[in-house]
Amino acid sequence: MEVEFAPVETEEHVGQLAELAGEIWRDYWPALIGEGQTEYMIEQFQSADAIKRDMAENAYEYWFVRVREDGAGAEGEPRVVGYTGGHDEPETNRFFISKIYLAAADRGRGFASRIVAFYDELCRERGLSASYLTVNKHNELALRAYRAKGFREIDSVVTEIGGGYVMDDYVMERPVTSRA
Repeated sequence: MEVEFAPVETEEHVGQLAELAGEIWRDYWPALIGEGQTEYMIEQFQSADAIKRDMAENAYEYWFVRVREDGAGAEGEPRVVGYTGGHDEPETNRFFISKIYLAAADRGRGFASRIVAFYDELCRERGLSASYLTVNKHNELALRAYRAKGFREIDSVVTEIGGGYVMDDYVMERPVTSRA
């Protein structure tokens, strides 16, 4: 199985990413944060407008996570299994991983490990010392996965995001590992 990271570069890509984000978020998040906050966060942080704003104003980069299944051959179209994105933070010498989201059917298949390896390589290429992310304190699935991949809690934050909602997160960091 070959995993690819296809950059989000065009207006069409942004629309596809926003549609994928909505599907993944509506499947996963209502059980943890409720439907109201899920819809609010999709609009504020996962919509096409939010993606374009983050790319233009905050130098965010986004990638579709795609897989070419074994036996598909070179002519087989890769299948999108999720998306990821974030941005360099020169002031901290780290990469902020804002988003790692996988479709329900593709969780637990090793894609998160491939994404972490992708960020390790990206950080090495850019001379960054670590990557970090925020994780909802009640998202046990993600917390277990990130801990298993070498992320450690370095802070606990509650962030007001408007609409009467807050994000109650751990900040988790992972030093960049050297090549094996």
